[in-house]
Amino acid sequence: MIKDTCEVVCVDKAKAEKLRKAIPENNQCQRMVEIFKVLADVTRIKIISALELEELCVCDIAALTVLDQSLVSHHLRAMRLLNIVKCRKDGKMAFYSIGDNHIRAMLAVARDHARE
Repeated sequence: MIKDTCEVVCVDKAKAEKLRKAIPENNQCQRMVEIFKVLADVTRIKIISALELEELCVCDIAALTVLDQSLVSHHLRAMRLLNIVKCRKDGKMAFYSIGDNHIRAMLAVARDHARE
């Protein structure tokens, strides 16, 4: 069985310092964590997967997820606050689409990884 810790302590201080400067700062890490938390939900993944294909109104999203519009709106609001989705109003209708291509790329990578 492979141990998951080093058997001796040997720190490469130069490497550690170089990498410490290269990794995101705490506020950026916190924002990343928020994005992953919001996406860590089966319903939300289904919603953004559908929105990848086309813009949808809240009624259509509720129908395809078999959820009440109020619950769908709750999911969409959480994703909208992080720019995962964007909303466009047309009269009394609210249409949603993917926030930007970064979200499409994240979905593609996650989908590919899940297939492995």
